[in-house]
Amino acid sequence: MKTLNISNASKSFGEKTLFTDVTFTINEGDRIGLLGLNGTGKTTLLDGIVNTSDLNTINIEKPKDYKISYLEQQPKLDAESTVIDSVFNGSGEVFQLIRQYENALAKFNENSTDAKLQDEFFKLQEKMNAAEAWQMESDVKSILNKLGITELDKKIGELSGGQQRRVALAQTLISDADLLILDEPTNHLDYEAIDWLQSYLSKYKGSVLFVTHDRYFLNEVATRIFELENRNVTEYDGNYEKYLQQKADNEDILASEQHHKTQLYKQELKWMRAGVKARGTKQQARKDRFNDLKEDLQDKPDVQKEMSIDIAQQRLGNDVFDIKDANLAFKDHVILKDFSYLVSRGDRIGITGANGSGKTTFLNAIADQLPLDSGEIKTGQTVRLGYYTQHTRNMDPDKRVIRYLESIGQGVKNNDGSHMSASQMLDTFKFDHQMQGAFIRELSGGEKRRLYLLAILMDQPNVLLLDEPTNNLDIETLTILENYLDSFKGTVLAVSHDRYFLDKVAAKLLIFEGQGEIEESYDSYSNYLQKATAAKQAKHHAVQEQKHEETKQKAAEKPDVKKKLTYAEQMEFNKLEPKIEKLDDEMAQLKKELNDPENGYEKLMDCQRQLDEKTKESDELMDRWEYLGQFI
Repeated sequence: MKTLNISNASKSFGEKTLFTDVTFTINEGDRIGLLGLNGTGKTTLLDGIVNTSDLNTINIEKPKDYKISYLEQQPKLDAESTVIDSVFNGSGEVFQLIRQYENALAKFNENSTDAKLQDEFFKLQEKMNAAEAWQMESDVKSILNKLGITELDKKIGELSGGQQRRVALAQTLISDADLLILDEPTNHLDYEAIDWLQSYLSKYKGSVLFVTHDRYFLNEVATRIFELENRNVTEYDGNYEKYLQQKADNEDILASEQHHKTQLYKQELKWMRAGVKARGTKQQARKDRFNDLKEDLQDKPDVQKEMSIDIAQQRLGNDVFDIKDANLAFKDHVILKDFSYLVSRGDRIGITGANGSGKTTFLNAIADQLPLDSGEIKTGQTVRLGYYTQHTRNMDPDKRVIRYLESIGQGVKNNDGSHMSASQMLDTFKFDHQMQGAFIRELSGGEKRRLYLLAILMDQPNVLLLDEPTNNLDIETLTILENYLDSFKGTVLAVSHDRYFLDKVAAKLLIFEGQGEIEESYDSYSNYLQKATAAKQAKHHAVQEQKHEETKQKAAEKPDVKKKLTYAEQMEFNKLEPKIEKLDDEMAQLKKELNDPENGYEKLMDCQRQLDEKTKESDELMDRWEYLGQFI
């Protein structure tokens, strides 16, 4: 068994110490989620494992052939390189061979009559056969397809930032490393890609160390949790749910110092155990569950007071935003099309949908920062708006943290009339006294976002617009925000792709489907995604069935038209049988797991889902194999 031993890892910047004497072991098969507040050094620690010179001290013990593959937050890819070249950028002989073959194939397809290109292509084909590289090539293309990358000849510089990150993720996954280090791997992935990645990493034969704010993903993938706090790493066995239980137990032991954390983790744990179905119920039912929790903690009356962001709010009338016949477009890109909608007091609206469909633009229009082409948005007279944008605004880097917040207000009144100073608010949001005296320029990106969020709340809004609030915020800060929103008496409109956040906060959804098409749903976001995915698969299956029937009909009408396979079809036919055999083996294993009484309900449901998908894929490949086989 291959292991990686880290000891005496430390990092300091001037007088600030991120962590010191960090020591842990990563065993083969571990899938470790790394947690910690923004600014504690999670990414710095990951960087240091790969490039030891980035840290002040670190000792690493590992086998000589131990291989690490790292997905950075900001991947470095050659803008002039093609997707396929970037993905197969490894130094291994098979990778080089596949890269050469793919380039030769592209040239051959452009000019198949060139004798020199033909000779080069067929020689590489023989080398691919000898190296048995076809399966690896097929697996890699499957990974790229799952991640939404289909244009393999496109240059990296022509891709969006999200697409480039997905290419970098594919490059990391195919490396066959002993340890995958992944910094926010779910960024820029849709639900289907995240679901696939969960399954892929859960079965990965090596080890995985990852940072994520996606708590569903963390719960499904992690077998251990490392928490970076108090300048060191604390280890927990199990997934996110088990981590929450252990944290709650630990905080009970240290209740005199940590009552507010006990409340936080118990609320999170209760939410995790509610299940997806329960998360889809009405908002009041969820509030009742949290009220039950409060009764359980009556023997600790100070806990709730310490943890709550109990800011008094301005009175809000029933009418918040009255949108009538709104139209908005940029060139040929339609954002709103004759859109009418009434936003009322107490609404909790999650706004989601495809990238580029206009969700942020919609918030800008509501905030009166962007005029409509036609129609109107009438804002209620009592609305006091707080807009948390994706980009931090109006923060002077040369200002100290405490002075910045005091410039917004010397403090706030709580609902009971008591006063909370700016310093106390900062303390609630995990800014200790040393950080309160720091310059804003000294904060990490995540710490700046946390301070920006606090500044929005300090202004005591009764309507909140939140644009991707989970980006660059750590899980603990997100939980504080979610608990605040649970007691918030105003209206919330939140743009997000985070399943956990939307399930917990939103009572209804507006789904932007592009070109002005907006769907309303009262499902939880997870339930909506599951239904949408099922509908998409059903539609795909229907299209495939129709194509299959059309092919059969054409074959019946013209049985003698096709005499033999083209070269491309012959290549395709040669690859089909190994794929079908591999699927048969995987289906056999899944059936075995379905009959295993030790597997729990969630595991059985996951196995059945995978079996259905693989059965469908196998049927389609068999149909294709039978069709091509008749011309052999």
